[in-house]
Amino acid sequence: MGVKQVVREHGLHTVCEEAHCPNIGECWGHGTATFMILGDTCTRGCRYCAVNKGMPTELDLEEPNRLADAVVRMGLSYVVITSVDRDDLADGGAGVFGDCIRRIRERSPGTVVETLVPDFQGNPSALRTVLDARPEVLNHNIETVPRLYRRARGGGVYETSLELLERARAWAPWVVTKTGMMLGLGEQISEVLTVMRDLVERSVDILTIGQYLRPSEWHLPVHRFVHPDEFLELAQQGEAMGFAHVEAGPLVRSSYRADRQLLRSRLASGLTNLAETG
Repeated sequence: MGVKQVVREHGLHTVCEEAHCPNIGECWGHGTATFMILGDTCTRGCRYCAVNKGMPTELDLEEPNRLADAVVRMGLSYVVITSVDRDDLADGGAGVFGDCIRRIRERSPGTVVETLVPDFQGNPSALRTVLDARPEVLNHNIETVPRLYRRARGGGVYETSLELLERARAWAPWVVTKTGMMLGLGEQISEVLTVMRDLVERSVDILTIGQYLRPSEWHLPVHRFVHPDEFLELAQQGEAMGFAHVEAGPLVRSSYRADRQLLRSRLASGLTNLAETG
């Protein structure tokens, strides 16, 4: 059954659609999708993101069951779960993340689960809730360089994101940690390299780097389009720094072919239930 049909029948959202991802045709044709839980309205106003912004009005506690059902019907060996920011909830939605992971474990124990989480406003107990459900991969995007946070990432704090990734490594040494950045917002390459070193110091395993594309006139303009050779050079530099894998290119997104990102890294051998998917 096609991804789109399953998503519609189960009343689910995908970041593939909500964020206007340029890779949607390839990924959906490959039978993979990144599910976006906790609704389709984000409490933050980031100027790079196409997801709806505002104040959510409800919390769907049956969503984890429907998500697990969709994973089974699609026969997924690898699933990515992300969410909007839910700053209106005391735990930022961490409890629903945990329930989603547990329901998938019950229904499809061989499926590898990657969670792409928000910063939970630095709430350590929220992060523990997600880690206690034992996803194989804990992803949280750093997004851009610190200088551009106020302009691009409203409500986000660079140090809070670094702390989340550092805590994940310390509290769950078995988990693969991952993060992503976008280029083209006005950053300098020297700033990007500094962020990469900050991430290596916190033992982040996988880094994705892609080109920022402007979703609408309201969003920040593209400062420049980065040449593919620059992405390649950053990937090489990153792996020399110590990342297990760096996926970099103009259309790379954090969850783009996430199964292959992990398979290409030197960490894949540690996940014995990860199946080759293509």
